[in-house]
Amino acid sequence: MAIAPPILRSGDTVGIVTLGSPLDANVINARIEALRRMGFNVILGRYVYSQNGFLAGTDEQRASDLMMMFQNQQVKLILPTRGGTGVAGILPYLDYNVIRNNPKIVTGYSDITVLSNVLHQYVDLITFQSLLLLDFRPETPAYNFNQFFSATSVFSTTRQIQNPPGIPLVSRVPGNVTGPLVGGNLTSFVDTLGTPFEIDVRGKILLIEETHEPTNTVYRYMNHLKLAGKLRDCIGIIMGECTGCLEAYGVSYQDLIDNFVVPLGKPLMTNLTTAHGLYKAAIPIGATVNLDTNNNTLTVLEPTVRV
Repeated sequence: MAIAPPILRSGDTVGIVTLGSPLDANVINARIEALRRMGFNVILGRYVYSQNGFLAGTDEQRASDLMMMFQNQQVKLILPTRGGTGVAGILPYLDYNVIRNNPKIVTGYSDITVLSNVLHQYVDLITFQSLLLLDFRPETPAYNFNQFFSATSVFSTTRQIQNPPGIPLVSRVPGNVTGPLVGGNLTSFVDTLGTPFEIDVRGKILLIEETHEPTNTVYRYMNHLKLAGKLRDCIGIIMGECTGCLEAYGVSYQDLIDNFVVPLGKPLMTNLTTAHGLYKAAIPIGATVNLDTNNNTLTVLEPTVRV
């Protein structure tokens, strides 16, 4: 079994870090106040408000903030402010032995995908494709918070991941497979190919979601995965949302699934509410799940937190 981080309880300490692109200080402060109103203590990384062009400080600075949170015994949840770009730059500066010995809840999406998959591969830590700091606001749907806290604040040996009512999961290729769940934002993890942090999908179920890319670019990334053997080596595929992805040359995201993904013949589930969409299922990266596209279910088979 993978390493499950300690459970999150009311009154626990949340460590705020900015690991990729900068976020406006006013937004950060407003979201921190929302966390405090929910009953959490909050501490900030030294470089949370930093800006170095399109990055929030240097790679070393952002990495040092993350390591500080893993080393702080009071911190139970490490909450990045946002994703953006640049998270891969911190990876060479992390101490994976320290992380392994001090597991924490790590959540986020977008470019945080890179960190989540590396923590699974290097440390075997379960992380969550779920809320970022910027999501702690009144407009966030209750479903998103329910998903997040069900995954991080409830000890359960199994948990079924379901969309909100009225948004069906759609199974496209029948099958029943069990394995660790990896992946996330396509743009982010494709960039790791050919590096020491390349995503490992062998014997695993691959989740793919994207945002604001035209479908010809999504095809380019998907074909890169295919040529790299990743779509051959995975045992099942979950296609999440492609939020704001425009048609290119008359080809839609659904067309791309029909013409490129379905013919792969892997058990395939589509329409999972993910990450950049309005509704965000809490996806445990690195946890063992069962993908049953005969019965249209996605079930987490191990506890994602420990008491």
